[in-house]
Amino acid sequence: MSPLQFESLYRTDWEQLEGMLAALRGGKRKSVKHQKTDGEEFAQLYRRACEHLALARARSYPAHLIQRLEHMTADAHQAIYQRSEFGWWRLVAMFTRDFPRAVRAHARYVWLATFLFAVPTLVMGVIVYQHPELILSVVDANTAASYDEMYNHAESIGRTRNANGDWMMFGYYIRNNIGVAFQCFASGIFVGIGSIFFLAYNGVLGGAVGGYLTDRGMTETFYSFVVTHASFELTAIVLSGAAGLRIGHAILSPGRRTRTDSLANAALDTVPIIYGVIVMLLIAAAVEAFWSSARWLPNFVKYSVAAGCWTAVISYLCLQGRSKSAQEHGDPLRSTQKEARRAD
Repeated sequence: MSPLQFESLYRTDWEQLEGMLAALRGGKRKSVKHQKTDGEEFAQLYRRACEHLALARARSYPAHLIQRLEHMTADAHQAIYQRSEFGWWRLVAMFTRDFPRAVRAHARYVWLATFLFAVPTLVMGVIVYQHPELILSVVDANTAASYDEMYNHAESIGRTRNANGDWMMFGYYIRNNIGVAFQCFASGIFVGIGSIFFLAYNGVLGGAVGGYLTDRGMTETFYSFVVTHASFELTAIVLSGAAGLRIGHAILSPGRRTRTDSLANAALDTVPIIYGVIVMLLIAAAVEAFWSSARWLPNFVKYSVAAGCWTAVISYLCLQGRSKSAQEHGDPLRSTQKEARRAD
C-alpha cells in the first residue's frame, strides 16, 4: 500500500479524532471520560491511530505522515490518561511497567552493551591474572597499591569507618556511579562511539582489578564486597550504555526522518530506562555503603543475599509488566508495534 492510499483509507478516522481533540482543547468537554459514548468512541479512534502509527513507522512512510500521527496519538494519550500522568500512580507505573518494558523493547541494544562490557571484563581479568604486572597498564602504581591496602585483610573493609563514614561513602558512591552511567549514556550522542568506548573501558578496568586481586589471593575480601551491589550497579551501567547506543543509532541511521526527529524519538524511548538506571544506582550505592562494607557479616550470608539480588534484578527486567492487567493498562501504541511489524 502506498502512503497516499494509506492516508486516503484512514483520513476519515484521523479527521474525526483531530476534531474531538480540537473540541477538548476548546473546552467544549472537560474530559473524554465524562460522557460514556464519546469516551468509548474516542478510545477506539485512539487505538486505531496507534495501530496506524505503528504501521507507518514499520513501512517507513514519509516523515510528515508519521509526525501527524505522532502528534495525534500523543495528544489523545494525554487526554485519556491525564489523571494518571503525574503523582504517585505515574511513579508506580514507571517502575512496575514502563522501565522493564523499555528494557525489553531495546533488547538488541542491551545485549550489545552487555557484550561490550562483559567481554573486556573477562578477557582482561584472565590476562591480568596470568600476568599481574599488566595492572600497571590500566592504573598507576599508587592506585594498584591502594587496592592491596583496601582488600588485604577481611577486617580492613570498613574498619576505619563509623556511621558518619558510611553516609559519606554513600554520597561518594552515588556521585561516582551516576558519573559512570552518565558517561555511558550521554556519550552516545557521538553516533554511539562514546558509549562503546566507556562500556569497554569500564569493563577493562573492572576486569584488570579483579584479575589482579585474584592473583594476590584477596578473593575472599574482594568478591564478598562487590558481589551484592554489582547486581544493581553493573546492570545499570550496561543499561545506560544500551540507551546511549540507541541514541547513537538514531543519529547514525535516522531512516526517513530528519536526524533531529530521530534523536528526539530515541530520547523519548529511553527516558524510562534512564529513570530506572538512576534508581538502580541509588540502590547500589546504599548496598555498597551499608551492606557490602559490613565486616561483621559472614561471607556465606553476603553470597546468599547476592544470589537473591541477581535473581531479582534479572527476573524483574525479564518478567515485570508482562501480566494481562499491565498490558491492558499500558499504552496501546507500545502493544501494537510488534503486531504492525508482523502485519507489514
